[in-house]
Amino acid sequence: MRVPVRNIAGEVVDYIELREAIFGIEPHGPVMHQALVCQLSNARLATARTKTRSEVSGGGRKPWRQKGTGRARHGSIREPQWRGGGIVFGPRPGRSYRKRMPRKMRHLALRSALSAKSAENRIVVLDELRLPEPRTREMVALLDRLQVDSSALILLADRDEAIERSARNLPGVKTLRASYLNVRDLFTHTYLLIPLAALTTIEALLG
Repeated sequence: MRVPVRNIAGEVVDYIELREAIFGIEPHGPVMHQALVCQLSNARLATARTKTRSEVSGGGRKPWRQKGTGRARHGSIREPQWRGGGIVFGPRPGRSYRKRMPRKMRHLALRSALSAKSAENRIVVLDELRLPEPRTREMVALLDRLQVDSSALILLADRDEAIERSARNLPGVKTLRASYLNVRDLFTHTYLLIPLAALTTIEALLG
């Protein structure tokens, strides 16, 4: 897993060996799918709410008398079987959609996603990533020099306001702390930009 290390000018300045256990394994599709479903489910907000028969409007009186009409007996036109009536077992706020996944499986999913990126030559390793000031045009020029022509996920070892502000107005470009690496962001971005400092964080996290 020998890959070139580039500077912000796009020039190859060195080569580095990526760890085979992180960037060179056979991707495990089912575990990656489970990790993605788990992450999406944990991000889901339980805001859906329906009204019961006591909360819908109308239905204050009995629609017709109990006996003698030949029709079925009813006490309210807002019973669940009526149009416009209440919902019996509808969603209510406070429901938890949270799923749990073992740590080893989460790490396997991340290693599988990183290995898939590596197999497609979608990983760009940088010696360092710094901008003198937050400028969107500087970030656009940097991506052009690195030949990143589509969406990119930029991993940072620590918070860098200049990089974050330079990339936040670009559609398809996202900055993320390396310690917050997740399967969803890896799936939704084509290229992965990793400075050496962030690579050290990833190896410490998944090694």
